Amino acid sequence: MQIKVLGPVEAVLNGRSVTPTAAKPRQILALLALNSRQVVSVPTLVEELWGDRPPRSARTTLQTYILQLRKLIGDALSSFGENGAKEVLVTRYGGYLLDVPPESVDVHEFERVARAGQQAYDVEDYASASRLLRQALDMWRGTAVVDVRPGMPLGIEVVRLEEARLSALETRIDAELRMGKHTVLLSELSVLSVQNPMNENLCAQYMISLFRAGRQWQALDAFKALHTTLNRELGVEPSSRLQLLQHAILTSDPRLDSTETVQLQRLLA
Repeated sequence: MQIKVLGPVEAVLNGRSVTPTAAKPRQILALLALNSRQVVSVPTLVEELWGDRPPRSARTTLQTYILQLRKLIGDALSSFGENGAKEVLVTRYGGYLLDVPPESVDVHEFERVARAGQQAYDVEDYASASRLLRQALDMWRGTAVVDVRPGMPLGIEVVRLEEARLSALETRIDAELRMGKHTVLLSELSVLSVQNPMNENLCAQYMISLFRAGRQWQALDAFKALHTTLNRELGVEPSSRLQLLQHAILTSDPRLDSTETVQLQRLLA
């Protein structure tokens, strides 16, 4: 069984789609897939589906949704029928468990490959880090579970995944800047800066790329745009590190041309 949640929810078994068309069964499948081989409690599933105002029939209705999911799985298993479905979507004390290997769920594969990319980065193997992190990021097909209206438990997972995606993206860009690919990254960073107008890490990477490409004034403009946004939206100033970066660009600090000064956390520390 292959399940994708990094974008629209999709589930395929034996070449046949087992993705529920109804919203709530799809919601259940997404939460179970994100926690594959772990028991998701009935109270958690009830909270996911109905928040803090579940109907009196919540547990009965939940069982109906589980049966609908099992029927989809059972039809795809064909030769195993319902018993086979119960071995995939397992009833456990207090909850349910989706018994599929981690590599069959795209989110777990993303986390595995991204972790390998981070490990390569940590030992300064930037080419491998770039390759692995690009591979991990390519698994995303849009916002996680984009076709599901998440409740609180699933919503927390979506936030966590988006943070993991952003972290992998920033590390990948940092690795490629250390490889001297600032010119290639300019167009991507210009879009990312617009999409994430208050992200200081991306802004720093964009500023450094612009400076190295001989576009000092545009690097300063990028800082100004971030400063204006932070001040208007939050009433705060950019961090001291970003202000140090601005000063370094103003004075054409030669350290900015070194591949060892890319990370915002280390820059001019």
